[in-house]
Amino acid sequence: MSANNGGDAGPANSGRVNDVITRLREGDAGLILLVLGGIYLAYIISGVILGYQLRGQLNSIAALTFYIGVFALLALALNLHWGYTGLFNIGVVGFMAVGVYVMALVSKPVYTPGGAAQVGGLGLPLWVGVLAGMLAAALFGFIVALPALRLRADYLAIVTIAMSEIVRFSFLSSEFQQFTLFGNQVGFGGGSGLILDYTQPLEAFFRTFGLWDAYLGFVTAFGSFGPLNLNNPKPIVDSLIYGGVLLLFIGAYYWLLKRTGESPFGRVLKAIREDEDVANALGKNTNRFKIKSFMLGCALMGLAGILWLAVQGAVTPNFFRPRITFFVWIALIIGGAGSNTGSVLGGAIFAGVLYQGPLYLKNVLEAVLPQTNAPNGFGPAVAPIFQSLDPLPFVWYTLDSIRQLQLVIMGLVLIWLMHNRPEGLLGHRKEIAASIDLSRPTRQSSTAAADGGFVNGVSETNDSSANSGGQRDE
Repeated sequence: MSANNGGDAGPANSGRVNDVITRLREGDAGLILLVLGGIYLAYIISGVILGYQLRGQLNSIAALTFYIGVFALLALALNLHWGYTGLFNIGVVGFMAVGVYVMALVSKPVYTPGGAAQVGGLGLPLWVGVLAGMLAAALFGFIVALPALRLRADYLAIVTIAMSEIVRFSFLSSEFQQFTLFGNQVGFGGGSGLILDYTQPLEAFFRTFGLWDAYLGFVTAFGSFGPLNLNNPKPIVDSLIYGGVLLLFIGAYYWLLKRTGESPFGRVLKAIREDEDVANALGKNTNRFKIKSFMLGCALMGLAGILWLAVQGAVTPNFFRPRITFFVWIALIIGGAGSNTGSVLGGAIFAGVLYQGPLYLKNVLEAVLPQTNAPNGFGPAVAPIFQSLDPLPFVWYTLDSIRQLQLVIMGLVLIWLMHNRPEGLLGHRKEIAASIDLSRPTRQSSTAAADGGFVNGVSETNDSSANSGGQRDE
């Protein structure tokens, strides 16, 4: 008997492993891993070409992971507004600002005269500040939603982008630079910005669970590991760990939105997206559903803003210019509105290819091409092409202007997507609108066919139309 059990365990385990491999290869997880693997490989190869040592390679990977994390989080939050509910929100950066500044107000240390910070905070734990920032972003979303959600399409977009600018100029105002709250001297710093002098998030997290000493021991062991042998490894380890934390938050956002989309609440949101009048006719209070969706998305945007800026050491209102919102929209459009997987892929592709990619490409080309001085104008850069068929001056002029051209490249990519694939990379996938699988059983055997195509009283026609309830997944 034991021999038979041992013989059965091997094939069973092998079958489970094969199932996991099949799901990774054909499912969403495999697609995400494939794209991420390709982006990371490209950056590692770029680092080899540039002659980066191990420290430089690790810094490059940490920076890439950070930007993939923040843009994927913001794309997922925006997907709840636009992809699920059809709300045209172009004020993403405003809710990020509210989340960050309220978090700083709550968690900055109490003001002490003579300190580095001109204003203080309430001195509460960082996790309290994070929750307060999310709640403030959600409440601000509620205030904006009450009048704005009576509007549709481009009118709603105008209101939300105007709101984000009102938020930015409010934080720039000297009226809010410093004031008294609960007997403490607090403020938002005005145009000079705000120093985030609280305990760093990773340290606060590990100290909360009594693991700070263990973490420092891990950092020391990591830096002294034979092949690594890094001096002062803590900044690198902190960056890598924080990037991993952002990836965990992506998983949490993904799970939350997937569960939301599959719930009765999510199905009403999709009905509003497709035709709000029909949803109203079916007895749904669409305004209430839109407000709830808007508040949840704003809270997620506030948290994403906190995760982006909490480790930066300082924050200024001019960081929250509208271009950040348009970056998030580009990421969502690349992946495909309505698809959670597409939002993650769009965030990764935008961060790795369009946001960080041009700078790395410039460095690689500068390392490979023969060195020449960049012309100081467009005319001197183009003239050698017609005079001596020499394109290098134009190439160097282009590389020298890569920061300005980065926005041009993003615009060209967006135009190409709108003309050739407006639904994004994954926007073509189907979604199941019902809470249960409505597809009919497939034909099982020729015997069933001989009996008239019925098994257990159920007709066995292969009709896929019952299983497609829309034009987006999840």
